Amino acid sequence: MTIIRELRPDDKEAWFILWRGYIDFYKTSVPDAQYDITWARLLDTEHSLSGLVAEVDGAVCGIVHYSFQTSTWAPNHFCYLEDLFVNPDLRGHGLGRALIDAVREIAVTSGSSRLYWNTDATNDTARKLYDTYTLESGKVQYRIPL
Repeated sequence: MTIIRELRPDDKEAWFILWRGYIDFYKTSVPDAQYDITWARLLDTEHSLSGLVAEVDGAVCGIVHYSFQTSTWAPNHFCYLEDLFVNPDLRGHGLGRALIDAVREIAVTSGSSRLYWNTDATNDTARKLYDTYTLESGKVQYRIPL
């Protein structure tokens, strides 16, 4: 049985494994201290970052992080789905969709006027899922490291 729920303090070990998997998937790295910073932000109700987990038969198998963003384009905020990762052994079983749908429901309930996310153009597996929601925006993202 799959349950989508808010991240809890006792999820730290499972979250860490999945978060490391996400970072590794994108062939990047973050300093070890960033794992602790991100974890603390996710649990801090005063911080804008939030997280959910997909739990299958009592085991955390997927994570999603999201936050709200004020927009100059709309009277209501946008919801940004920042990170989504499912245990590779359980992909194709609806966990990613369940996590996106849960964030979508939170966004609707909170009055957001848009839910959006980014992915690499080469992430074909994820894009098959994402394309069932909407077509990619055609936007090109630029980054200046600071």
